Amino acid sequence: MTQPPRSFPGKFFPQSLGGQLLAMLLLALAITQGLGLILLTDERNRAVRAALGLETAGRAANVALLLDEAPTELWAQILRSADSPSVRFEVGPVAIAANDTADAALFLHQIRAILGQPKRQVMANIHVRAAPIFGPAERVPPAMRHMHDAMMAEHAEPVELQLSIRLAGGEWLNVRTMFVRPGLQLPPKALLPLLLMVVAVALVAWWTARRVVGPMRALALGADRLGRGLDANPLPLSGPSEVRDTTQAFNHMQDRLTRFVAERTHMLAALSHDLRSPLTAMRLRIEMLDKTDDSIRLKALVEEMQAMVEATLEFARGVAKTEPAAVTDLAMMLGDLVADVGGNRATLAPSPPLPATIRPNALNRALRNLIDNALRYGDVAEVGLTQEQGFAIITVADKGPGLPADQLEAVFEPFVRLEASRNRDTGGVGLGLAIARTIIHAHGGTVTLGNRDGGGLCATVRLPIGAV
Repeated sequence: MTQPPRSFPGKFFPQSLGGQLLAMLLLALAITQGLGLILLTDERNRAVRAALGLETAGRAANVALLLDEAPTELWAQILRSADSPSVRFEVGPVAIAANDTADAALFLHQIRAILGQPKRQVMANIHVRAAPIFGPAERVPPAMRHMHDAMMAEHAEPVELQLSIRLAGGEWLNVRTMFVRPGLQLPPKALLPLLLMVVAVALVAWWTARRVVGPMRALALGADRLGRGLDANPLPLSGPSEVRDTTQAFNHMQDRLTRFVAERTHMLAALSHDLRSPLTAMRLRIEMLDKTDDSIRLKALVEEMQAMVEATLEFARGVAKTEPAAVTDLAMMLGDLVADVGGNRATLAPSPPLPATIRPNALNRALRNLIDNALRYGDVAEVGLTQEQGFAIITVADKGPGLPADQLEAVFEPFVRLEASRNRDTGGVGLGLAIARTIIHAHGGTVTLGNRDGGGLCATVRLPIGAV
């Protein structure tokens, strides 16, 4: 049997409902936390930049007021004092900034509010640079040089703010500052809430999976037992309302199917049993008649009817589920069946012991019917036993003429014979394969027929070997 292909998202994704539920919840948690961290970091960056820009704007406005009041020979000393590792002050005849960004409006408003001169020319510009605008920070204290260099090298997109303020004497105070994106800070204490959320989600998923998956697993096992024809008590109603409704529907279905099969089996057995008496009386009366062609023909017909009644009773017994299941070695069972045939008419390929949970008498009858069928139409029965992914594979092959492809399934129907002579000695009554398939299906297995490449027919039984 070909295994069904795995569905999305692939073989690395859990296939159980509990595993998928846990994986999806953790994935949702990771996505939401990641998006939250991105938004939080972006807002933090904006807040830090705004704070740094406003601080720079305020410092620039105060330096401009100081330069307006100070003598020209003190300007160089004032500018050096105002400089910092990330802010540079210069005085020149030309403004370096231009009013071409809307983000600078906040800084312009801050500068004009400090200057107290709304008409003074102030321009500002903000743009992203590919590299830092300043070289090594000579003015950074040696103790902080390493920290500063690491911070400047960590960020690839520095943002430059340019300010130009018209001084009273006509010169321009040009200010250049660089904002760097603050690094992602995840101290151990910041990871604790995330860890607690992961644990909480895992516990919720585990509890939910037990509440949902437990009843569903019990439902699957109950369906498997029903498919094997095993008696089972009604499943307990537990879990969410949808699962309880499904379980209750399954219990009703199991009860209806069990009653239907039992009633049909009892009716069939009773009918076949009641036919025995008149058939026996007819046979006795025929024995008392003179032997003529008509009496001989009538006797053959009665014997055929009696054989059909016996086969029907056997079929009804095969449908019945009165035999308890037991662990049985299939290799030993097949060996005994082959030995019962005797001679060289049946062979069993060497195979190791293979225990399986079955109804021994019923399965023995089914396999015997398959072997007898191979002997009847193919002279020999070549029996094989292998194991495949929790299933026992039993093959019974013969060297007969085979069957047309359109009859490979039809011969499993009751009273359908493999040959057209209507002779019971060669074709039976047509219930052997029907009984075999009924018993094998009751075990949760399958049986199929196929023509062999070298001639002959091969019956393949696929039987689950797990506990029932």
